[in-house]
Amino acid sequence: MLKPPEKMSVSQWADRYRILSAKDSAAPGRWHTSRTPYLQAIMDAFTKPGIHDITFVAGTQLGKTAAEQNMMGYAIDQAPGPMLIVYPTDKLAEFTSQNRIKPMIALSKPLAEKFDAEHSQKLELQFQGMYIALVGANSPSGLASRPVQYVFFDEIDKFPKWSGQEAGPLELAEERTKTFYNKKIVKVSSPTLKTGNIWKGWEQADARYEYYVPCPHCGAYQVLTMKQLKWPEGSNAYDARDAAEYHCISCGNIIDDRQKMDMLRHGRWKTINKPPKRVHSVAYHLSSFYSPWLTFGDMAYKFLSAKDEPERLMNFINSWLAEPWENKANRMQSDIVLDKRLNYLRGTMPAEAQLLTCGIDVQLDHFWYSVRAWGPHLTSWLVDYGRVETWGDVETVINRDYADINGEVRNINLACIDSGYNTDEVYSFCAQHMDVAIPTKGASTPLRARYSVTVLDKAVGFGLRLYNFDTNQMKDFIAGRLGVAAGAAGSWNVCKDVEPYYADQICAEQKVEYKDKKGRITLRWEPISSHAQNHLLDTETNSALAAEILGVRYLMEPDTEEMSEPEKNDWLGDAGKNWF
Repeated sequence: MLKPPEKMSVSQWADRYRILSAKDSAAPGRWHTSRTPYLQAIMDAFTKPGIHDITFVAGTQLGKTAAEQNMMGYAIDQAPGPMLIVYPTDKLAEFTSQNRIKPMIALSKPLAEKFDAEHSQKLELQFQGMYIALVGANSPSGLASRPVQYVFFDEIDKFPKWSGQEAGPLELAEERTKTFYNKKIVKVSSPTLKTGNIWKGWEQADARYEYYVPCPHCGAYQVLTMKQLKWPEGSNAYDARDAAEYHCISCGNIIDDRQKMDMLRHGRWKTINKPPKRVHSVAYHLSSFYSPWLTFGDMAYKFLSAKDEPERLMNFINSWLAEPWENKANRMQSDIVLDKRLNYLRGTMPAEAQLLTCGIDVQLDHFWYSVRAWGPHLTSWLVDYGRVETWGDVETVINRDYADINGEVRNINLACIDSGYNTDEVYSFCAQHMDVAIPTKGASTPLRARYSVTVLDKAVGFGLRLYNFDTNQMKDFIAGRLGVAAGAAGSWNVCKDVEPYYADQICAEQKVEYKDKKGRITLRWEPISSHAQNHLLDTETNSALAAEILGVRYLMEPDTEEMSEPEKNDWLGDAGKNWF
């Protein structure tokens, strides 16, 4: 009991002593941290002095439970102290004790030597110098009955909000650690909602970490996200499993599944916030993209299998992307966009259209665009949209002839091109097409007006103007117009052959509420999750900006009253005929 702990980390202890049970792992045998290198920093945070709270927000197939058990094993062997392990229910606590904790103890020599089987019970395990109590979050007496140095929470987003008539299970369990200066509280779970326990732990941590891995082609470090996973348009789940490709966010090259393991070994955790000088709580976020046992095709298959059913999509976002599910009332639904279809074809527009605008979103190696016609009362009609590959294609889009349903040819009056990416190329293109194209940039903070104008250096396009605009205001405008009935004055309409993916991208964001330290509430539009593509929504905000710049609010109804014929003034009479 008085022997000081060996100078080793949790990951070193696990590599030396941990044996995985066949009951607990698909690959039983000796533990190797090198197979899941992203777990090393998380486990080793347990032995860092000053760190009292560890939160791990994780997807499926990542080894999060095994990492938690390694911390438990280290504590039993090297730094014994009373321990509490909290599961969602008593039944789950009993099952885990019998099928996970006891097999781990039996297979590890130093743990087996310290285990007192004779005096142990199902939910209370005795060791030399310590004990482990396993309880369910639904049992207030088990949570509040004993002081402990270590508390482990497993799948805390499945905990009940209240334990009987007392406080929440997290609060009750954490109260038990007050008397220990060297306490350790570990929380592990997939998230459910933003208001869930694990996501609150993530947001409240002093230091928050994401795992960055290097591209095998260009070496650029990046977080693996759903946005960079591509598959042929129109593929079903089975086809996408074989055809899915992951593209580097920096160089655009394809990253193969066979290269992922080497990327994981060279990966590193980076803070995404500015931590205080003294860090007492740390949080780690990891999606299933990093799992050595899942391929990029598996991720595509799972998403496409789930995307049309809200319950299954929620499970994908929670358990695979490790992101909270948000289902807000003010989220725009794609069906609302499809309800705005009118009886005209893509590429044409109603005769009452008076102006044409275009919005262009610039990506690494391609572009998204949308063309919209405008009439009186801010009524608008979708004319065209899509993806193009080169600046030459963009030039074709903005110079193309469009016709109304009567055959009258119209041209784009103004095109707004997002300059947040490939900025120099955007400036150069706009300088060459100053008659129709202008560069834009979304403001990082709210603006009082809808946009402001900055004159760029004269060396760039002879005084080219950059339009900074409030993207939240423009998205509010689009959301508001979608509440107007199709075809009515002020409506935001689409063509009858519009494709579902257009509607999905328009509805890829929702308003999220933020509260600052002073209690002031702000609302911002954000993607519903990392997998949601919002390129066409970005093009439509730029198109709306172009309409605003052109003064679309002041368009008037055409005068339909027929002009009366002027009274004839035949002052020459018959003499005037053929008088030349």
